[in-house]
Amino acid sequence: MLSSQTVRISLVFVAVALVSLLFADIAITASNPWRDLGNFFLGVVTPNFFSSEGLMTALLRTVAFAFVGVALGSVCGFILSLVYRFLPVRIFCAFVRAIHELFWALIFLQFFGFHPLTGVLAIAIPYSGIFAKVYSEILDETDPEPGRLLPPGTGVIAAFLYTRIPDCWVQLRTYTAYRLECGLRSSAILGFVGLPTLGFYLESSFSQGLYSDAGAMLILFYVLIATMPLWVRPKLLPVYILGAPFFLGEGLPIVWGNVERFFTEDIVPSPLRDGEGLSGMIPWLSDLMVNEAMPGIWNTVILTQIALVVTGILTLLAFPLISNHFGGPVRRTTGHVFLVIVRSTPEYILAYILLQLWGPSMLPAVVALALHNGGIIGHLIGRQTNSIHLRPDAPTGFNRYSWELVPRVYRSFLAFLFYRWEIIMRETAILGILGIYTLGFFVDSAIQNIRFDRAMVLILITALLNIGVDALGRYIRRRLALQTMPTC
Repeated sequence: MLSSQTVRISLVFVAVALVSLLFADIAITASNPWRDLGNFFLGVVTPNFFSSEGLMTALLRTVAFAFVGVALGSVCGFILSLVYRFLPVRIFCAFVRAIHELFWALIFLQFFGFHPLTGVLAIAIPYSGIFAKVYSEILDETDPEPGRLLPPGTGVIAAFLYTRIPDCWVQLRTYTAYRLECGLRSSAILGFVGLPTLGFYLESSFSQGLYSDAGAMLILFYVLIATMPLWVRPKLLPVYILGAPFFLGEGLPIVWGNVERFFTEDIVPSPLRDGEGLSGMIPWLSDLMVNEAMPGIWNTVILTQIALVVTGILTLLAFPLISNHFGGPVRRTTGHVFLVIVRSTPEYILAYILLQLWGPSMLPAVVALALHNGGIIGHLIGRQTNSIHLRPDAPTGFNRYSWELVPRVYRSFLAFLFYRWEIIMRETAILGILGIYTLGFFVDSAIQNIRFDRAMVLILITALLNIGVDALGRYIRRRLALQTMPTC
């Protein structure tokens, strides 16, 4: 068993996670966490849907930001996918998608303020890089043979539209629809930086201890995502996309002088801005790296590795919940509901809720990341097992799980897990805004202290770290010959 390369790699990651636990801040610091947890669940089962006049407006704006941001991102991503084979384009796309939507929002807030453009661009820019990569992969997999059968003189654009697009239209449409669900989650958490989406009201309710109000918001969000197949219809998409900009709200007017000052003064390193020249850059960078960047990188990597392994464990425990090879329809329905809830709730919201209940430490972040990502991968692996046909004399119970199904899906499980690795790191970095000492904590602190030059350097470091982990994950998947479809 140990001779298997996939098993050896798995054991290496488990060992790294165990070592990381020695350095992690894992604790429950709240005075009465079980009482707070009970109050929260009581609020969920007794939701107050009439608590706020702005609740439905926030829900509508959450949808509007998602539609406009994803639509703009998909158009730009499709254009970029046509030239994705060029190295500068791939580097640009990797960079923009490595920066989390909340980091983009924090950047645009500094010069656009609370204007709808802040939220739209915060979603559209990273999604453009994601769409470019995935659309390019889908287009590359199309059959080139129909293009060779066209009569001589057929234009390049006509050939592209009539041969390649029809061949992959279903995959393009399916992935775009899936990314819209991701866009709804991204739109919701933009409220935590002050934009008028669902996260803004959720944070307000929690800070006031109004758990029934918070429960109502979460339930509405789950219903919104669960019913997407009913209200997101192809014929209605043009209506949604054309109408969504009118529901973004007006916000505060843009002061273009702030935009100019941000690029010409605010993000210029202070030694250069103060006339110290290049000689002042070395101590400035040294102080930034020693006191902020290195501690942030250390905590980000530790939290990421622990969350990655816990995600894997939860995935292996979760996929039988919806597998046809275990239990009956009632248990599978319950499992589906549970997985829909955990994978539909953004990690940021889960971590925020758990931080309010358990107090500040890495534990809420680990649980939030593992639940969300474990729910996504568990759902995908569970569906994969439903296509596996077992022999009539196959064992039952735990033996069926451990000797029949896990070995058959383990490579797919690892492929999805290593794909989510970079996504988990992106989320780990941004969770620092909630007070965990990852890179996001130091970015947020720099912005709060109006030190945008330091914040931009830290965001750049975050992007490079994510690009590095993504490259390492791709290398491991190639080395193990693991294949997977991208997920949100």
